[in-house]
This record gives sequence, C-alpha cells and structure tokens, in this order.
Amino acid sequence: MTASQGSDATRGRNDATLDDHEILEVHIGELRQLFNAIDPAPLPGRDLDPRIEEFIVDWGRELPRLTTPSLHVRLDRADESADVAALVADTVHGFFTAREASARRRLKRLFQDGRTSLAIGFAAVLLFTIAAQFVGSAPGASGFSRVLHESLSIGGWVAMWRPLEIFLYDWWPIRATARLYARLAAMPVWVTVGPHDATDG
Repeated sequence: MTASQGSDATRGRNDATLDDHEILEVHIGELRQLFNAIDPAPLPGRDLDPRIEEFIVDWGRELPRLTTPSLHVRLDRADESADVAALVADTVHGFFTAREASARRRLKRLFQDGRTSLAIGFAAVLLFTIAAQFVGSAPGASGFSRVLHESLSIGGWVAMWRPLEIFLYDWWPIRATARLYARLAAMPVWVTVGPHDATDG
C-alpha cells in the first residue's frame, strides 16, 4: 500500500476534481485483498482488512481537522461482472459508519459508568468524612486516632478518582475517534482498475 497526494492520484475519475482534498492511495492486487479474510459477512457488509483499516485510520489521524479526506483504491485486476466502484465505496462507508456508531456507544457507556462512579464516590466521601470527624472528635484521641482520621479523609477523596478520570480524561479520546470515523465514513471513494505504473502518482 502506498500513499500519494495531488492530481496524479485522480486519474480515471470523471466527476468533479478533488484538488482541495487530501488523497490517500491504496494499491492492491485484487478486490478480495481489501476485505478481512476471516469475516463471513456478505459484501458490502464485510469488514476491511485490518492492515488496510490501520493504514487508513493512521493517515486520517494525521490530517488537519478542516481537511477533507479522500480515498483512491487502485486495483490491478477486478471482476468485470461486479460494479467494483460502488462495492468498494459502499464497503468503506459502511465500515467506518459502523465504527463510528460503535465508538459513540462506547462513549455513552463510559458516561453511564461515570455517573454511577460519581454517585458512589460522593457517597464514599460523605461517609468517610463523617467517620473521620467522629474519630477526630472522640475524647482522648491517640496518635492512632489521628492517623485513622487522616486515612479516612484521604480514602474518601480517593474514591473520587475513577469518576474524575472518566470526566477529565477518558471521554475525549473516544469522541475524537468517533469524529475521525465520521470523517472517513463520508469521504469520497473511487476506484481505478489496471496495472500500477511505479512512475505514476
């Protein structure tokens, strides 16, 4: 697989030019190499090959946020009885649409866990604080009592670690991934068929 940019990568396309897009070129020998070999689903619902998925996603992560991605698939050969261009486009769009939906479901579950953790954390802070105040106010408090008081106070706030981690750090990488998949699901995809010339593109 190779990546290229510029007008050379748009040869064979008959509609509007993509000069304002960032173009990724994927070169494969035949159509089956585009798909995950162990996925039994019928086309176009089959998953992409994991290496091709990683190649596209890694490229997409590096694009500036306002840049429009486009995918050019070069096939050395294809079954002329199939509408290859439509099949590839439907597969790529459907695949990344499903990935986006999965990421958004994961984000929703994370926020649900965060709200549950937050409720548990607040309850723990309240109970630990009450216990710490009880220990600290007990008459004749010893050195052990003071240690227990501090331990309870610290323990209560430690209980807030998980909800704080979720709401401060864990959610935004998942949202960024969902947005990336949405961009890739909407990107123009086209196919050219024919032997690849190493001097072209």
